[in-house]
Amino acid sequence: MIDDRENPAAGSTTAALAEESAGLRVAGYAAPAVKAPLRPFTFDRRAPGPKDVLIDILYCGVCHSDIHQARDEWGGSIFPMVPGHEIVGKVAEVGDQVRKWKVGDTVGVGCFVDSDRKCEACRAGEEQYCETGMTPTYNGYERDGKTPTYGGYSTRITVDENYVLRIPEGIPLDGAAPLLCAGITTYSPLRHFGVKSGDKVGVVGLGGLGHMGVKLAKAMGANVTVLSHSPGKREDSLRLGADDFLATNDPTIFEKNAGRFDFILDTVSAKHDYNAYLGLLRRDGTMVLVGAPDEPTPLDAFPLLTKRRRLAGSAIGGIRETQEMLDFCARHGIASDVEVIPIQKINEAWDRTVRSDVRYRFVIDIASLRQK
Repeated sequence: MIDDRENPAAGSTTAALAEESAGLRVAGYAAPAVKAPLRPFTFDRRAPGPKDVLIDILYCGVCHSDIHQARDEWGGSIFPMVPGHEIVGKVAEVGDQVRKWKVGDTVGVGCFVDSDRKCEACRAGEEQYCETGMTPTYNGYERDGKTPTYGGYSTRITVDENYVLRIPEGIPLDGAAPLLCAGITTYSPLRHFGVKSGDKVGVVGLGGLGHMGVKLAKAMGANVTVLSHSPGKREDSLRLGADDFLATNDPTIFEKNAGRFDFILDTVSAKHDYNAYLGLLRRDGTMVLVGAPDEPTPLDAFPLLTKRRRLAGSAIGGIRETQEMLDFCARHGIASDVEVIPIQKINEAWDRTVRSDVRYRFVIDIASLRQK
């Protein structure tokens, strides 16, 4: 049950943290209402059941979707909202039937914490497409349909053992957190649509998603080109491993590079012209959308018809594929480029995220929430 009695409009969480040490009272930050600044918030996590894992959170990434949902830009937001679905921490307690994890394990939690486990998608290991709806890590409800979920902008979380991920050794924990969303969001379509060594891949946008797309596609052996409307991102693109950079604010770029790419990963969440980018694909090329603009974009049939091109979408990945992605990143030395912040700077970080003023993902050091 949520208890906001300890929350000052602006103040410390000392009392809440004292209570937390005695039980499952958890300190966090929440958006109390649409577009309201985040503030300290206390609530109760459920005690671990027989198959649950209690995790002490160390880091939580800041995803642009946190902002979209807290500002109700996609509709259906639930308040108060504790965001955060890029969670890395240590196992603090396990239920008596847990077999996969032990106290002290370094683990992660991504965008969902449960699913119906029975539908065709779940049986195929594609829980993100659960036919009755996955249970999101925050801004949703548990399987009972009435208990709200609260995310990683908090000190602890209780999760069923089957929805917990192993963080391999060798990945910095702060840089691992965004892999639980940005990493799998870009890895899944690259794998599903068969990107292979030598393919010419275009990555549209160089933000939290785009910079991971560059790193992952390059590690798969692709020839990678970043397409960005910001010419100033050329140097960073090449530093991240891209082979080329195209500044799309030059309209002649689309004509000069028509039919160049085998695959385009479109990570942009602002409205833009899909038709222009489709023209950059060769015959039988594929463009996949992983960004989610908040308004529809007109689509012309002809760029698809004339070259038998495909336009598809992709949403995160299942538990099995997310673990595969983490292991891939460990083998290839891949982590997210992050700026670590104390949680007290979260509202400033959100404003900077909207302005694209971060290289390339904010990550909250949850130790700052435990400080008195």
